[in-house]
Amino acid sequence: MTTTTLVTTTGWLPPRLRAALDRISGDLKHELSSLSTLDVLWVLYDQILRVHPDTADDPDRDRFLLSKGHGPAAYYAVLAAKGFVPVEWLDDFGGPDSRLGHHPDRTLIPGVEISSGSLGHGLPLAVGTVLGLRLRGEPTPAGARPRVYVLIGDAELDEGSNHEAIAYAGAVSRGSSIASAGSQPRLEAGTAGAVSRGSSIASAGSQPRLTAGTAGVAGLAELTAIVIDNGSSTHGWPGGIAARFAVNGWTTATVSGRDHQQLAAALRGHDGVHPHVVVAVTESKES
Repeated sequence: MTTTTLVTTTGWLPPRLRAALDRISGDLKHELSSLSTLDVLWVLYDQILRVHPDTADDPDRDRFLLSKGHGPAAYYAVLAAKGFVPVEWLDDFGGPDSRLGHHPDRTLIPGVEISSGSLGHGLPLAVGTVLGLRLRGEPTPAGARPRVYVLIGDAELDEGSNHEAIAYAGAVSRGSSIASAGSQPRLEAGTAGAVSRGSSIASAGSQPRLTAGTAGVAGLAELTAIVIDNGSSTHGWPGGIAARFAVNGWTTATVSGRDHQQLAAALRGHDGVHPHVVVAVTESKES
């Protein structure tokens, strides 16, 4: 399933978020990078994510991973507006004694899932997070598995690690799990050179192998990636960013990165079967 909707309106931002943004200064180098994520971050925390300050350590919470961590000002403003961190922390953003550095540090900032900023790491970490959550077995008491969201920049797709993660997430089945880990995994019972859609990693002494698992559901269905497209990618792809994910079995939606209604609909647009990507188009970095 692929949908495309492009609009140019700017979403309304609540006064408490605007007030938080007004307190942040000192990241002129990454200002455009920071602001390109603002509307997506607000929609995620205001309408989508099942997490709030009181459940930031709840094992059944949704996870949000900011891979695009080299411009975190908007992220910090949203966290403050939602009560994860005191708004006073924003006044010393990037200061020598501040918890709010120019790259987020998960050991210092409540609600932050990963330390990030080095490009190309978030999507592979999100894939691993989904697999780790699957090891817990049963869904939450509410009947739903925690969902993992990761926000990446289009320039990060120049990194090969992301393409490995895209291909893997689209191929591995919902029934996949890691039973034990050895030193030399090998592939069996699938298409040569690819992971079988109904596979799991099972124990085989020091050489675990991919064996038949629960078939019939393709891909890491609990995973949603959001790509901020502000024209930063060096190379690009025929048909656009969404086409790069679709070829590996992801469902896709391309929307304005400024329209909150379109963003919310796209973020809810996963089909429960495949991994999902939302391409959020914003102003060009060069404009």
